[in-house]
Amino acid sequence: MARYKRQTNASQSSPGLFDDLESSLFPEIEMPGVPSIARDARSMASLREATRQNTIFGEDDTFSPLEDLAPIDRLSFISFGSGSSGNCAYIGDGDSGFLIDAGVDCHKVEIELKRNGIDMKSVKGIVLTHDHSDHVHYAYSIVRAHRHMHVYCTPRTLTGLLRRHCISNRIKDYHVAIYKEHPFKIGNFTVLAFEVLHDGSDNAGFFITHGKHSMTVATDLGCVSERADFYMRQANYLMIEANYDNDMLTAGSYPEYLKARIRSDNGHLDNKVTAAYLAGIYSERLKNIFLCHLSKDNNSPEVALKTVEDALLATGITSVGDGSGTPYARMAPIQLIALPRFDSTGLITLRLT
Repeated sequence: MARYKRQTNASQSSPGLFDDLESSLFPEIEMPGVPSIARDARSMASLREATRQNTIFGEDDTFSPLEDLAPIDRLSFISFGSGSSGNCAYIGDGDSGFLIDAGVDCHKVEIELKRNGIDMKSVKGIVLTHDHSDHVHYAYSIVRAHRHMHVYCTPRTLTGLLRRHCISNRIKDYHVAIYKEHPFKIGNFTVLAFEVLHDGSDNAGFFITHGKHSMTVATDLGCVSERADFYMRQANYLMIEANYDNDMLTAGSYPEYLKARIRSDNGHLDNKVTAAYLAGIYSERLKNIFLCHLSKDNNSPEVALKTVEDALLATGITSVGDGSGTPYARMAPIQLIALPRFDSTGLITLRLT
């Protein structure tokens, strides 16, 4: 059955619904004899003429109320996996970005970036923290598939990568040498590598700046060194290791030599050490904390989050958000997230306000 019927008796000269819109809004006005009213009438007539010239009601109107609005200042962050099974994250600004480590399958990274509307052509490179397999395994696969990208790491890290792993020597063709405490550019970002204490061939954290934004990455470190402390205190967004719970490690099945290695100053960070450090450096500058590299056997997201949250609340913070983006979470002065071991976080928006 038809939804509409044609009116067979409709006159061809019937007025349209909006034919008299302009005349009803801006009717022709006769000039009265009173001078003040006459001036007002002339102003109305001028407005009517200006309206016609600007074609507010015309078909060629190109005015947009959003044209002059300033762009929203924010960054995008994704973690594709964090832990001894593989580490890789992305930070970008909508125009350019880069990967932090390359220990997650390159196809998973590509699919997740595409799912979040990010073209691989805008990903300018990979920065490597150190040469352990869970951070470098897919580095050559990624740059071989996307030849516009580069691998940024220290010369010692590259040497260790080639010596310790079955990775093609052709990765040298994509290598850009970086040096600690010397900033370099990737896309619209400025990056500076700094010393962290771990047992790789050479170990770096990264201090990343973009306009007013600053992010510090400090993964795989046994203790907080002076330089790491310096850069973590400046961060708006902090990616820091919370690797193990000491009670779980003590009661666990790891051999004693491995437990000793994990607890050493060149090993990994205990939840309580991370929590105490974060409580000590907290300020209104810090907006997001990402707990990374949680142990599968000697930690859990619930344990790590509670340990750090309790320490932060003890400083007098009113609440700690869970990063979910809900109105209640957004009200908190700081967001706390434990990065999943195998899964992607999805796209997280980093804002200063």
